[in-house]
Amino acid sequence: MDIKGLDYNTQREKLVLSEYGREIQKMVDVAIALPTKEERMRCAQTIVRQMEMKTPQIRQSENWQQTLWNHLFLMCRGQLDIDWPFDMSEAEKISTKPQPMAHPQSQDIARIRHYGRLIGDVFEKLKTMPEGEERDELVRVTANQMKRDLLTWGHGSMDDERIADDLARFTDGKIQIDLSSFRFDRITAINNDSSGKRKKKK
Repeated sequence: MDIKGLDYNTQREKLVLSEYGREIQKMVDVAIALPTKEERMRCAQTIVRQMEMKTPQIRQSENWQQTLWNHLFLMCRGQLDIDWPFDMSEAEKISTKPQPMAHPQSQDIARIRHYGRLIGDVFEKLKTMPEGEERDELVRVTANQMKRDLLTWGHGSMDDERIADDLARFTDGKIQIDLSSFRFDRITAINNDSSGKRKKKK
């Protein structure tokens, strides 16, 4: 509801550092507009004292005075023309947003999280390995580990065709296993009691 004459925070400019409040921000805006450097400096010193009174806990931190001036620099967006008592390069670093981190897993690996990150790395290795006994052995070990993972994380499903299909798909078709001749290790499901404890014999 919009009532004429009322000033809503949602209609105001967003505060740079909300912990100091809008009154401090208004003081900063006034300081920027002052005509001489001497006046701006005296006003800046007054603002910093007010900021200290607003956040007395800041005195517990190391280099707290420089922190206050850094915050003033951020609040004025670098537009306050004064002789700053500290190097403001640290303040500029604070205002710089970090680059977004890349997800450590590709979308394909995320889709097969039941196999785990290590199996995903093996898929990448198999793409570039030359044919031979070493690759055949790695394929055998990988396929059997995939079967164990499916048993553990795939709700008990250990379908051989699924394993063959996943191997081909996630190695870009480089690895094709012939299910008529490929032999998996004998893998049996372990049915643990839900409590994780052995039942006592009566």
